[in-house]
Amino acid sequence: MSNEQEKINRELKRHPWTHRAFFNRPHWTRRRFFELLGAGVTGSFLAEKYARAADVARYSGVTANPKGTAKNVVFILLNGAPSHTDTFDLKMIPGVTPATFAPETINGLLFPTGLMPKLAANLGAGDFAIVRSMQSHALVHSLAQTWNQIGRNPAAALGNIAPNIGSIVAIEKDKERHAGQIFPAFLALNSNGAIGSGYLPATYSPFKVTAATGGIANTTHPDGQATFNNRSTLLHSLDDGLRLDSPYGTPLEDYADFYKAAQGLMYNPVVNNAFAFTTAESATYGNTALGNACLVAGKVLKANQGTRFIQITSNDGWDMHTNIYAAGTLPTRGKTLDNAVSALLNDLKGNALLDQTLVVMCGEFGRTVGPLTGAGGRDHWPQMFSFFAGGGIKGGRAIGATNASGSTTSDFGWSQNRFVYPEDVEATIYSAMGIDWTTIRRDDPLGRGFEYVPQTGPFQFYPVHELWG
Repeated sequence: MSNEQEKINRELKRHPWTHRAFFNRPHWTRRRFFELLGAGVTGSFLAEKYARAADVARYSGVTANPKGTAKNVVFILLNGAPSHTDTFDLKMIPGVTPATFAPETINGLLFPTGLMPKLAANLGAGDFAIVRSMQSHALVHSLAQTWNQIGRNPAAALGNIAPNIGSIVAIEKDKERHAGQIFPAFLALNSNGAIGSGYLPATYSPFKVTAATGGIANTTHPDGQATFNNRSTLLHSLDDGLRLDSPYGTPLEDYADFYKAAQGLMYNPVVNNAFAFTTAESATYGNTALGNACLVAGKVLKANQGTRFIQITSNDGWDMHTNIYAAGTLPTRGKTLDNAVSALLNDLKGNALLDQTLVVMCGEFGRTVGPLTGAGGRDHWPQMFSFFAGGGIKGGRAIGATNASGSTTSDFGWSQNRFVYPEDVEATIYSAMGIDWTTIRRDDPLGRGFEYVPQTGPFQFYPVHELWG
């Protein structure tokens, strides 16, 4: 362990995080989504919104120089925390690791080709890189899952009001929306528990959708399109005088825009094409919930309707304390992940979208190493991996390395000479998107200044720019 890492560990031990956490964040309901889609309709609304936007500052003595190589982000959270030494940091243990893992050395990296054969091919093609020097701050599922989504300690001073990383991307990229783009900037697929926009306006909360063949529900009227159009016409005849050039000012004029935006989603083939899919399309992604979410993510990005950040949650049971190698546990989960993520990478690459889309994947922590527990499983462990693809990164390799057992990092592999933490992943996402990760907003309700990536006493979080080569 480096002197720098020892210094960090001493500081974290001296100042542990003990404040009460709060995990409920605002999110978009369907109704709120329809209302807020009008945000981009009128220039007057945008002018007012950005006039209210916070003054911002930068970290002192730090120059960000963001990469700006990505246009979109797909963030895949593997809830439950997969075993790093059985997947993306494979350690073969004689008499323990199943022979069916069929390990192969690909570009100098040992990989479980038998468990994830399709992703093995992607690794060989240089489609993704693995960060193997990452550690989690916490070994409690809910705490660490929230930490990954907000890029900071949920129990710290601003943890209760911190926005999702996707909400920061949404507010930063809102000025780049084009006329006619009707999708939300932040989409959360199979992520009902996704963290919301924190103290930021609800406009930047995740629009939560469960991927399904029928797409988004309730975008047609039960009595038919003609009835819907007639009722809409009647509504306008009754109150356009109040809502258009309203004597009551901007609020009612905004409602007119909200209605217009909502009507644009009704009976809209663009919406149906992006969010609905056939059983044949689902089969190419593995016919699973994770596969369907990855399928919809690709279709939404191809639609180019303003979505810039997509969070996908794999609720497939990665918390394997017992019987990890049984047929229905890791072998099944590995197949699900292999089919879904490989298909997403190949689809994005085939549509010339991978270079402009950063795909990030991780769990909330890793799992114990070496022989299995008495229950035949693996328990919680801080050492973990993170996965990066697209967005201009250089794939087919690993950043950092672990010791023989995988219990800790033996080579950090990047400029900061310490573990990679969730805050560093957050900074990497912002850098890829061309966002100044040293930004400090001045509009937080506590008046403390909200740092996009938090500053901590003994060290500073930083993007893993080594991913770009």
